[in-house]
Amino acid sequence: MEKRNIKITILGGGISGLATAYWLKRDGFDVTVLEAKETPGGSMDSRREEGFLVDCGPNSGLETTPLIRRLAAEIGIEDQMIYANEAGGRRYILKQGRLHPLPMKPGAFLKTALFSAGAKCRLLAEPFIGKSEDGYYQSIAEFVRRRLGREFLDYAIDPFVSGVYAGDPDSLSVKSAFPKLYRLEEVYGGLIKGMIKGAKERKARAEKSKDRAKMFSFVKGMQSFPEAIVKKLGDSVRTDCEVEAATHTENRWRVLYREKGVRREIDSDIVLSALPAHRAASVFRGLDGDLARHMDEIYYPPVKMLFLGYRKRDVGRDLDGFGFLIPKKEKKSFLGAIWSSALFPGRAPDGMAAFTLFVGGARAFGVLDAEPDRLRQKVLSEFGDIMDIKSSPVFVYERMWEKAIPQYNLGYIEHEHYFQRFESNHTGIFLSGNYRGGFPLGIALSGRICCIRKSRKFPRAFSRGDDNISGR
Repeated sequence: MEKRNIKITILGGGISGLATAYWLKRDGFDVTVLEAKETPGGSMDSRREEGFLVDCGPNSGLETTPLIRRLAAEIGIEDQMIYANEAGGRRYILKQGRLHPLPMKPGAFLKTALFSAGAKCRLLAEPFIGKSEDGYYQSIAEFVRRRLGREFLDYAIDPFVSGVYAGDPDSLSVKSAFPKLYRLEEVYGGLIKGMIKGAKERKARAEKSKDRAKMFSFVKGMQSFPEAIVKKLGDSVRTDCEVEAATHTENRWRVLYREKGVRREIDSDIVLSALPAHRAASVFRGLDGDLARHMDEIYYPPVKMLFLGYRKRDVGRDLDGFGFLIPKKEKKSFLGAIWSSALFPGRAPDGMAAFTLFVGGARAFGVLDAEPDRLRQKVLSEFGDIMDIKSSPVFVYERMWEKAIPQYNLGYIEHEHYFQRFESNHTGIFLSGNYRGGFPLGIALSGRICCIRKSRKFPRAFSRGDDNISGR
């Protein structure tokens, strides 16, 4: 079958759906994106308020492969792509009220006060620890305690997990949430040995590890990325389209949706869902009730984003890094902070400093139940003490994400197995999005196009080989 005769409908106009649509349309396929909101882009939402540039969702991405810049060039925004300040590689961890830089090199690790002498010695024992017999069903907390010790879990992994997933290390599956970490033990027998050998593999694939990849954004914020893709796609993106169901008719798939309230339908050879799990569950419930049940069980904790602007002269400490993360043991009301104006230019007016704080998540269950004004004042007080700020912020912007980041909790592997069975049993439907395979930017750039090419329905239709540019 010729490419131009293959009709593909993509459900969801976040970065996952848009990037997938771009690659497929560029290769000559007939693609339509159905997006419920008037403005596509999903959680990538940037806005200019009182001279501050606020990224309400993702603040940045990691350039783990040169293909990311290639995509930016193809959609016409390469000249708007900016890299983080070199100091952005420095992350701080809060311990007993003080910020300590997270050591990234052996020498710094030996000198840091973040870990005790006992914890440092414990780390040296890691290469001699064998594989777990039940690693397949281990939480990240169990995995790290066994291989690296409790202190490393408390003051490195716990805050890292909260920064990436807004998650709880006691609940997250190491195999599902951190597959590369799990693979280091399974394939190489240990983390340190695996990191050394894995670096050689990445070099052969021209990839970069995430700790060495350059952090990027855009002059006008991360929303520039989906906006530019939408312009390239043109009429292929249809907004204000609420997808209701997907059904099978003869040898094709029929998607039922409402466009500006009017009931419509579209027939396709291939349907790719880039919807969040809870939305996809309602779309596919009539087709497969078990699939909907698996999707319903994926937990998305609430997270509040709090953007603060201060007079720079009122900030008592140097802004010489990315920001800081807070371990659970420190018992604070928020998860951490990004020093936004120190990371990228143009985030604050002259003489001002901008910060992005995160509150809630799976680890801080119940925090967001507090009265909003009281919680805000508590967070501002704690943040002011940590940063040596004596004044009130001159600018405050809040955004509540009721369902923020899907949690790859223990048992998630059973969901993944069912997703694979569903795709095998329903040729021409593919499931994507941040609940499957990674976060939006990473999974979007791969777009699961490789899965589409493997469709038994069209075994010879897809030929491009550079589909996966997520680096995950």
